[in-house]
Amino acid sequence: MKINKLIKKILMISCVVMIGTSLVACQTSKTQGTSDKQELVMGFDDTFVPMGFKDENGKLVGFDVELAKAVGEKLNKTIKFQAIDWSMKESELKNGNIDLIWNGYSVTDERKKMVEFSNAYLNNRQVIVTLANSKISSKQDLAGAKVGAQNQSSAVDAIEADGDIIKTFDSGKIVTFETNNDALMDLEAGRIDAVVADEILAKYYIKERGKDKYKVLDDDFGKETYAVGIRKGDTKFVEEFNKALEAVVEDGSAGEISKKWFGEDIIVKADEKK
Repeated sequence: MKINKLIKKILMISCVVMIGTSLVACQTSKTQGTSDKQELVMGFDDTFVPMGFKDENGKLVGFDVELAKAVGEKLNKTIKFQAIDWSMKESELKNGNIDLIWNGYSVTDERKKMVEFSNAYLNNRQVIVTLANSKISSKQDLAGAKVGAQNQSSAVDAIEADGDIIKTFDSGKIVTFETNNDALMDLEAGRIDAVVADEILAKYYIKERGKDKYKVLDDDFGKETYAVGIRKGDTKFVEEFNKALEAVVEDGSAGEISKKWFGEDIIVKADEKK
């Protein structure tokens, strides 16, 4: 009897150890240092033209998509593209579901609390877009207007940071949309009066849909930069990533990708970084 009890006790301890080991292994896999991974998962909004989106054939294309592939080659890692709910991007990164937030991701003080940022690679503004025949010609003219922006975007952050201007909007709030495309469609339909969005995206849409339809105001909601979001505390990988990014800039690859998508080289160079 004593032997049987001893065997049962040993078996129970073994099971506990095995379960514990499995849990640790699972957690280790989830929190594995990014530097050690051969495949990096890039989280992005697949409607964000011209940075990362699906073309008419369903193929994934865009400036950030091509730049990510080029940087991945320098890192000797494969990039896996994963469309995500943009409003959940920081949570996806923190939970280990993605390794990079890379899709026209603007650097803000609030985001710095949640992620590590790579070096900046593009400059941007939060511009105000209206229909060409709109009477709105300045930021002050937004009083009483229905102003739209993508939910959880830096456009929303920029508006909220601009004093009490939201209080002057129709109903005292921003009309938010799942995508910038939805916002611009409502603008065209006359359901809203203006859209605040990334200048790079706005220029692309205007070029594709017709310059005669829209106007971009001289006023804006501030300048910013695009960078890549990396898991908080993963400073080792940030350093590795920055070296790879700089290599792509220095060898001219980034500039060529920029010319393809924007018609000119607008990459932030080393001497332009703050």
